[in-house]
Order: sequence, then structure tokens, then C-alpha cells
Amino acid sequence: MLQGDFILKKTVREATPENYLKEQKLDLQSDRTSTHTFEGNQLRLWFTAIAYIFLNNLGEKCLVNTELKNATIGTIRTKLLKLGAVITIYKQRVLVLIAISSACPYKEGQAMIYERLSRLPYPG
Repeated sequence: MLQGDFILKKTVREATPENYLKEQKLDLQSDRTSTHTFEGNQLRLWFTAIAYIFLNNLGEKCLVNTELKNATIGTIRTKLLKLGAVITIYKQRVLVLIAISSACPYKEGQAMIYERLSRLPYPG
């Protein structure tokens, strides 16, 4: 093995955890601890950790053969979870319907991910 190959492999192996931390910090804003209490900041950090685990598993289990298979957490969040929705409120009944807008560019991808999530085994 050449010296350069060894250094490259060692650098990539050491940089991967740093990239995961950077994704959580920048894409999910886990460093935003702006509440005045320790408990509030701790809860916010737990929420970002749970969101990271959810989005990471979503990428590993549902985005395998898609254009988002190598996407970062921020890209998955932006393209799949931030979507345009049509909200219909009926005043006669307490009923709110939320539907994906027909102009949403990732509508097919979201439908495919919903189908793949439905096929995953239920852990209970």
C-alpha cells in the first residue's frame, strides 16, 4: 500500500464521524440552545437527535434506489419534508384536510417513500 493511499483511508475513516456531527449541527440546528432553562435546551437537543436518527434511517431504508440515496440530512429534509400543501378547513365540521399540492416537484418520490415505509415490518 502506498503512503498516500494509507493517509487517504485514515483521513476518510476519521472524517466520517465529523461529517455526521456537522450534518446534525448545521442541517438540524442542534447547537441552537436559545431557551433559558437547561431542561428546555436538553429537550431541543433530544428532538434534533431523534430527527437525525429518523432521517438517517429513512435514507438507509427508503431512499436506496433513488436519486436521494447519497443525500445529506439537510437535502432529505428540504426535498421531502418541506413541501407545499393545500389545507382545506371545513367550518361546519371540525375537519382539516392536508394534501400535497399538485405543483410539488417531489410528489412521486414522496408517494414511493410512503409505500416503502408501509412495507417495513412493524416493531411491536
